[in-house]
Amino acid sequence: MEVEVHNWLRSFLRSSGDPVWPHHLTMGRLVARALRLGRSALIQTGSFAEGDGRYRLSYLLPLLMGSDPALLVVPESLHSQLLEVEIPKLQGWGQFEKSVVAGEAWEAGFEGLLVVSPQVWLSDRLRGGDLFGSGIPTVFDGADDLERWTRELLTVALGSGDWEALMAARADAADAIRDARVRLTKAAFQHPANPYDCYLLDAAEQKILEELHSTLRDGGNSSSLPPAWDAFWEGFYSENPSIWIDLDRASGKFVLSACPADIAPILRPIWQQQPIVVVGGALDVEAKATIYRQRVGLPDLTCVKFVPDRQNESIHLYLPDGLPLPNTPQFQESLIRELHTLIRVSTRFASAVRSPIVILVGDTPLKAIVGSVLAAEFGSRVRVEPTELADDGILVAGWEFWRNAQTQLSPPRLLAIATLPLPSLENPRVAGRVLHYKQQRQDWFRFYLLPTALGELQRAIAPVRNGCGVVALLDTRVLHRSYGSQILSAIAPMARINYIDASLFGMD
Repeated sequence: MEVEVHNWLRSFLRSSGDPVWPHHLTMGRLVARALRLGRSALIQTGSFAEGDGRYRLSYLLPLLMGSDPALLVVPESLHSQLLEVEIPKLQGWGQFEKSVVAGEAWEAGFEGLLVVSPQVWLSDRLRGGDLFGSGIPTVFDGADDLERWTRELLTVALGSGDWEALMAARADAADAIRDARVRLTKAAFQHPANPYDCYLLDAAEQKILEELHSTLRDGGNSSSLPPAWDAFWEGFYSENPSIWIDLDRASGKFVLSACPADIAPILRPIWQQQPIVVVGGALDVEAKATIYRQRVGLPDLTCVKFVPDRQNESIHLYLPDGLPLPNTPQFQESLIRELHTLIRVSTRFASAVRSPIVILVGDTPLKAIVGSVLAAEFGSRVRVEPTELADDGILVAGWEFWRNAQTQLSPPRLLAIATLPLPSLENPRVAGRVLHYKQQRQDWFRFYLLPTALGELQRAIAPVRNGCGVVALLDTRVLHRSYGSQILSAIAPMARINYIDASLFGMD
């Protein structure tokens, strides 16, 4: 089968006008081998499904050519593109007759290719369901978001309505429930404000919940609790819980949430249910993806990592060495001055190019300041996380916003990064995971913060790589910290410069 896939791929690439991806044949053979032998594999493509899915051909062809039924887990936003464009094009060209459908469960007797969203597939697997059977070869595309999707599905959140439902279900304990809610509200709103309005539960707040649970358990049948509360208590008393409160200070309300700090033990049994090819853009700095596999519970399996093409996907990296470090008082002023210069130069020497400028600022207060100061200089072109942006606009945004918006915009001619996307320890969700790693005596920076930053960074610059733009990295920790070499390695291939020059924006 590997030989057939290789020959078909080569023939298709020669006959089509699709953009060339240099690793099609290698990846196609690897996927075909995994499907034929039932051996799982992990592939890092160096590109991303939402922004650059050229690599998808390499697994679609083996899936369509194989005679056995198969499952393709891919983000729902891509289903229309796959089912209406890419797969029909391949089927028409190769006359493959395999049935392809999108669905939310495996129908008995189906022998084709089922396309399903990661959330539906994961939800079934995490809850021990059997909607997709076992032993069916599976390709999981979009593994960069696997941890985020899993945590979202495993998070139990209790709002005002859930407290009311609990009081209705346990009228016998209404006074205790009301008292616990009042005490928890008072304790929560005594926390000092932070940019996230989110706080890990301290010992006193956990004690309030423990007392409430004891009252509910001793005062009646615990099976009478609403399902959301049953799930919350299960998470609250699990082996490695992370419990936090999100506050809405304007309304005086809060949401109480629980999620496992370590998802690897929960995901580990899932990978044993079927042979699976896990596909992601940039999952780990190592080809063997040791850290990523540990974080999501993947066993030893065949691992391959492709890198961007040095000739066609190299970026121009501006990395100045004279800026203050981000944690110094001088950083803000120097950052804004540098951004002014970059915007002026890029506008002057790329005036004919109708593409946006993107400025990534992870710190929420600093993002607002940068947007305000730049708007005073460059007017309405500057927008802070807008729903729409002019072709030559200047977007000031956080990392999450850019991750979701980059497919809606033209590749930026300039992507300026204020600080590295290292998760902030001020964010209680991050602090909760770091606390878990500390308790396990693990290197939390190497195991969690740095890999997260590297993946976010590579995803953020992907549109610039495709559009031959400029990346300005204004965080000099890259030059002065031991992990800087890993940052630069993740950004490669690149042409690096430490001064602003007209040729920086005039290169092809």
